[in-house]
Amino acid sequence: MSNDDRDPSSFINRRRLMQGVAAALPLAGLPGWAQAQQFPTAKVNTTKLAVTDTEVTVGQLHSATGTMAISETGSIQAEQLAIDQINAMGGVLGRKIKVIKEDGASDWPTFAEKSKKLLVNDKVAAVFGCWTSASRKAVLPIFEKENGMLYYPTFYEGLEQSKNVIYTGQEATQQILYGLDWASKEKKAKTFFLVGSDYIWPRTSMKIGRKHIESHLEGSKVVGEEYYPLGHTNFNSLINKIKVAKPDCIFIAVVGGSNVAFYKQLKAAGVTA
Repeated sequence: MSNDDRDPSSFINRRRLMQGVAAALPLAGLPGWAQAQQFPTAKVNTTKLAVTDTEVTVGQLHSATGTMAISETGSIQAEQLAIDQINAMGGVLGRKIKVIKEDGASDWPTFAEKSKKLLVNDKVAAVFGCWTSASRKAVLPIFEKENGMLYYPTFYEGLEQSKNVIYTGQEATQQILYGLDWASKEKKAKTFFLVGSDYIWPRTSMKIGRKHIESHLEGSKVVGEEYYPLGHTNFNSLINKIKVAKPDCIFIAVVGGSNVAFYKQLKAAGVTA
């Protein structure tokens, strides 16, 4: 029996979901103009957002430049693809989606500044944005103050809940523990070297990972733990430490351009752990 089967609240949530889907199905066959007539903006609580009878404006806030661009470009493209497809099908309740794009530039104060612009000046209905937890932490106070809605597109460390954020990815325990268990069981890993970028997500992830390794993986231990600034690209010293430690598994939470540089240098050095 699944947890959902045992939990009455899960049944209620499923029932509400099915009721919502059933209510929405008749709308799917309506042309955009008919949906807009059924849901005129004047009768919808848009709280002075940039929403009209023909258009709803959303924001997109990712790093199009800087060290995190290599990670966030995929989100930018995927979100635009989804918006284009929705618009091609008539939009949202007859309203086409307009996107205002801002570049966080891999800089947390810039993320905060751009999020305020989108919410206060542009009055967007929602923002699809951020990638690193550091950028999310930078914008969160603004979203909560202005009562905006952020759709956060990736996994994160957990330890945070806000009514102003839709967290679409797993928190750390939902992915890290299973990965470590797999390495231990399938690859017989006993020694682990932890490497991360120096901000909240890697550090929290490694803290959770270390505890799991030392407490739940019998006979296993951590033989090294290192952190490097975002944008760091010279890992020769770290690779020498890894060679000396000879870990069975290198547990990596390095992001952005640093991640590419690290893997290339590991390969060049012949490290296969």
